[in-house]
Amino acid sequence: QVQLVESGGGSVQAGGSLKLSCAASGDSVKFARMGWFRQSPGKERKGVATLYTLDGGTEYYDDSVKGRFTISQGNTRNSLYLQMNSLKTEDTAMYYCAALSSRTGSDALRDPGSFRYWGKGTQVTVSS
Repeated sequence: QVQLVESGGGSVQAGGSLKLSCAASGDSVKFARMGWFRQSPGKERKGVATLYTLDGGTEYYDDSVKGRFTISQGNTRNSLYLQMNSLKTEDTAMYYCAALSSRTGSDALRDPGSFRYWGKGTQVTVSS
């Protein structure tokens, strides 16, 4: 059984940084393609960053976070991280960890429905 648990969210002022963590338990084979998504009230869940480790660790980012956010994975694939720098008020959202997408590359980033496993989320609030 796969379980994903996010942590590291909180409140921060614009320009600050946060690092989100996702602890994954279960078959590590399912963690080769993982991602971070976010959702604000009244909006659809949207891809932030995805990581595919079987092709050497290819990362994909939404244009809104490129250069500011970095996705990474622990050596055993059981941990996923999202380093968020230069945070903006528009980054405020619930952030979710996801695993095992049926899609590849940037297609996975644009298709949250392709991910089979989800955590419950961690809230990030950025104030001006």
